[in-house]
Amino acid sequence: MSESSPAAPGGRKSANRGAFSGRSAFIFAAIGSAVGLGNIWRFPAVAYDNGGGAFILPYLVALLTAGVPLLFLDYAIGHRWRGSAPLAWRRFRRWAEFIGWWQVLICVIIAVYYALIIAWAMNYTVFSVDTRWGDDPAAFFGSFTQALGGGDVTIAFDYVGPVLLTVALVWIATLVVMTLGVQNGVARTAMIFIPLLVVMFIILVVRAMLLPGAFTGLDAFFRPNWAALLNPGVWVAAYGQIFFSLSVAFGIMLTYASYLKKKTDLTGSGLVVGFSNSAFELLAGIGVFSALGFMAQAQGVEVKDVVDAGIGLAFIAFPAIIGEAPGGALIGVLFFGSLVLAGFTSLISIVEVVVAAFQDKFGLSRVAATLGVGIPLTLVSTILFPTTMGLGLLDTLDNWVNQYGIVGAALVSTIAVTYVARGLPTLRDHLNAKGSFPIGRWWYLCVGLIAPLVLGISLALTTKDLLTAETTYSDYPAWFVFVFGWLMAMALLGVGIVLSLLPWPSRSHLQQLDSDGDEVAPEAQPGRSLDAEPAQHVTAGTPHALRSS
Repeated sequence: MSESSPAAPGGRKSANRGAFSGRSAFIFAAIGSAVGLGNIWRFPAVAYDNGGGAFILPYLVALLTAGVPLLFLDYAIGHRWRGSAPLAWRRFRRWAEFIGWWQVLICVIIAVYYALIIAWAMNYTVFSVDTRWGDDPAAFFGSFTQALGGGDVTIAFDYVGPVLLTVALVWIATLVVMTLGVQNGVARTAMIFIPLLVVMFIILVVRAMLLPGAFTGLDAFFRPNWAALLNPGVWVAAYGQIFFSLSVAFGIMLTYASYLKKKTDLTGSGLVVGFSNSAFELLAGIGVFSALGFMAQAQGVEVKDVVDAGIGLAFIAFPAIIGEAPGGALIGVLFFGSLVLAGFTSLISIVEVVVAAFQDKFGLSRVAATLGVGIPLTLVSTILFPTTMGLGLLDTLDNWVNQYGIVGAALVSTIAVTYVARGLPTLRDHLNAKGSFPIGRWWYLCVGLIAPLVLGISLALTTKDLLTAETTYSDYPAWFVFVFGWLMAMALLGVGIVLSLLPWPSRSHLQQLDSDGDEVAPEAQPGRSLDAEPAQHVTAGTPHALRSS
């Protein structure tokens, strides 16, 4: 596809945004986004802490009543209105544009700190060869990152050389992929990395299951605690895992869906992505707990005494396992290599949301939009995070952008679509037009009632915990938590509203035909299904008839 927008009949130009070559490319890209660091280092501990094998029940309920329905919602908005998050939400209803910019800003924050974790994983892949952390992985991680902790966290620009170098390499690789475009960059990378990730992780799981004590770990992981199902917190945890894992409400799936051909099976694709993501999480749980079972046996303690999550699991617990396990170097390279691949495909999807938004807003070419977005993100990320304050900054931003960014945006978007715009009938009909899995009232119930209810409860519980805690978050200084936590979260929404009020330039994609030269669908009308629209809106050749590209 050329860089200039081709002229359509009547002299109007078509938006030149790029596109996936087909459904398979989209599915690989979507799985690449969904399968990230949280699948490997968050799900196993969440499942173990919330009923073990019994957690699978609320997890599946959450997947089917919130994860997949919200995935369908993102797909429908992006695919029908053929734009990035701000453009698609604006075309849905003019006043809803702020939701799209809110999602873009969420991705900006996540992108700048996500690169740091990938950089650490790159370093640790190399360190695994000679188990450079020795007998004390915790002390080594502290000396490697030189991270300030607790009350010592402050604004500091003392750089950590090896981390600075790898963060820069992560961003160089990201920009190269992004400049190649939607199909040749985003999709092709996922189509190579995701199969490679699965193969590597299967080898890792098999190797971990052969370790002494592995089945003790698996027994601890899968043994059901049915009494836990009576605890509402377990159900909230299940929904929370699904929200964070499936990349809903980031603007990612919405943006990816806008690159699809018009006759794509959206609901069938959503089920493939949703269940593939969950299957990988289960695989990760098997691998992680097999390794933790070995560690518990080697140290003569219970499995519960070695369970950890997040950074503690990845960079402290697993290095300890690698140091003691036979063939530990192979386990280390596979584990940290998997983190790099999973993290990189997710980072690409996060940056794509921002690139697509600026490409649509200013009518830029792919290369210009990538450099215009990528260079500032690279500078901010490399200036702030490979420093002694990097870990504390990452920890604070991650907690607030997840709880008050992603959860908040998901809550607002479901309420806006269901009750304010009353756009579910239009979106339902769009999904059903070519979808192999028909949706109806159950989808209304999930999107309009179950999802916002759970999201609201999660937000309320998080706020209560943060405000009533005896100490500040992670014992960081109060001013640090306020600036990079509360103030950042409020700024995302505020700046998003301001950006939505700014006019779109004449060269933007707002008034252009879509990439196929078709008129873009009109705004959703309250309570109106597509079948009830006037005949002129459903004639052959329009987006409403879902003409092939």
